[in-house]
Amino acid sequence: MADARGDQAGSAAVPGPGDALDEIAFRLERELAPSFKVKAFRRAAAVLDPLSADDIAARVADGRLRRTKGIGDSTFLVVQQASEGVVPDYLQKLRDRADPGSGPGDAVSGLAARLRGDLHTHSDWSDGTVPVELMVATARRLGREYLAVTDHSPNLTIAHGLTAERLREQLDLVASLDERYDDIRVLSGIEVDILESGELDQQPDLLERLDIVVASVHSKLRADEKTMTRRMLAAIEHPRTTVLGHCTGRLVKGSRGTRPPSDFDAERVFAACAANGVAVEINARPERQDPPDPLIALALDAGCLFSIDSDAHAPGHLGFLGLGAARAETAGIPPERIITTWAVDDLLAFARP
Repeated sequence: MADARGDQAGSAAVPGPGDALDEIAFRLERELAPSFKVKAFRRAAAVLDPLSADDIAARVADGRLRRTKGIGDSTFLVVQQASEGVVPDYLQKLRDRADPGSGPGDAVSGLAARLRGDLHTHSDWSDGTVPVELMVATARRLGREYLAVTDHSPNLTIAHGLTAERLREQLDLVASLDERYDDIRVLSGIEVDILESGELDQQPDLLERLDIVVASVHSKLRADEKTMTRRMLAAIEHPRTTVLGHCTGRLVKGSRGTRPPSDFDAERVFAACAANGVAVEINARPERQDPPDPLIALALDAGCLFSIDSDAHAPGHLGFLGLGAARAETAGIPPERIITTWAVDDLLAFARP
């Protein structure tokens, strides 16, 4: 619905009605707002999607839009104000309280400006909230050069992890999206569960087909140090592992409560990452902030590479990358040791040597 949206949705822009609704949803997601609030704005944006700007203005003027299913009082006011060529009040409040550089069209600086892509994202194929297509569209609006789709593997049933059959289907979708755009590379991937045995939770032939493999521990997080270290080392030594995801598994805040970091021999684990060309993820989600600062310093001293990733489960979460960049800057990590600052061809050469 290009004609019903503004030229851009940045904080300096006056967005069209559809873009205003999308940006509100994005900013609410980035604030980790309750899902029902987000859904109201995404639902209203879907109602507007087939309509031209003139159609929307006419339906606002004659009252039809207010009576349309999927349009509530708050969303109607947003559409009305955007149709009049002003930034809706609801959106302006969100912009005013946001961190600089956190939204679509916002200017970014420092290390955040050097990040080219994101290697850890989820869609509604597993426990994300929206289709892959919307995650890609948002990444394009944020200026990403590449985005890896890394839904969960089958062992994580609570997250509706992808069976081999479903992953094959998703690979076809990812390939079609990658062919569709010339301004973003859509990379195939998985966040694969590290099983108790240390094996990766997906068929070897499928792992071979993927661009990016993020290996993470999701179960038995309170295992003893020796057990957890052995488990992680086995995954790091697997030739298809690209990134070690949220290595401690900790939660520092959020709706799921808090969780202490797992116990493992960090010196051995990070030495193995450096030796095997596995990047240590700096997980940018505010609930995780994983690894803790002392472990980032240890991994830096060990010679590790890093990957700053959003672990996005909704479009607005793609805006978390700046939080991870800020932690990396504080830790003094050189940009060239962060693989998500690399051009996509260099990244793929690293991921698939």
